[in-house]
Amino acid sequence: MPDMLTTPQGRRIAFHHTAGQGPTVVFLGGFKSDMGGTKAVHLQAWAQAQGRAFVRFDYSGHGESSEAFTDGAIGDWCADARAVLDMIDGPLVLVGSSMGGWISLLCARAMPQRIAGLVTIAAAPDFTEDSMWASFDPDQRDALMRDGQIALPSDYGDPYIITRRLIEEGRNQLVLRDPLDLPFPVRFLQGTADMDVDVSVAMRLLDHVTGNDVRLTLVKGADHRFSDPDCLALMTQAVQQVLDRIGS
Repeated sequence: MPDMLTTPQGRRIAFHHTAGQGPTVVFLGGFKSDMGGTKAVHLQAWAQAQGRAFVRFDYSGHGESSEAFTDGAIGDWCADARAVLDMIDGPLVLVGSSMGGWISLLCARAMPQRIAGLVTIAAAPDFTEDSMWASFDPDQRDALMRDGQIALPSDYGDPYIITRRLIEEGRNQLVLRDPLDLPFPVRFLQGTADMDVDVSVAMRLLDHVTGNDVRLTLVKGADHRFSDPDCLALMTQAVQQVLDRIGS
């Protein structure tokens, strides 16, 4: 059973904490994913084998946490992540997958003094605006504004219910419009066969951020899941490289 914490907003967030050496590695999952996913569980097993402190958690409306998915938005899920990070002592290495990459960038911008390093997998910054809203046709936009939500097909199960609030609130959380300094080791990982986050997003992110130790690795043929044995090994290697760069 997971542990639970209550955020300042009253949401109940499920998490698993593995004790060990710091900095603590924290996995931030993607849109409609949960902390039982392949990457999160693999990274926890790696951390345990290394004696490394590790945390994985579910945003509100995801997995075992409280609230409904359709009630949430990027700012809410970032606040959930901040509540988890605030309960951890010492420096942090964030590992953000897809939407978790966006949220990890928001956390890094808000609390750079706590962040020792960052790894992202298929990071999807600003996707509510640049991927969703930008791709909607006039009928979809009209329906979203009129009805408050629309349904989008998903390759991962049930259709995604996209709410008007998700789009409008996401405009307050954009990270690719203003300067974004990442003054710690950063490793971006991206598959070239990703049908959800195009390689151009990774290139835009690389060009946009500033920092003295920022690298992008492209994996030919890897998809958005980034969960085959080679990709999982690359993820843990990236985390270890960040830890080595900060001497931990």
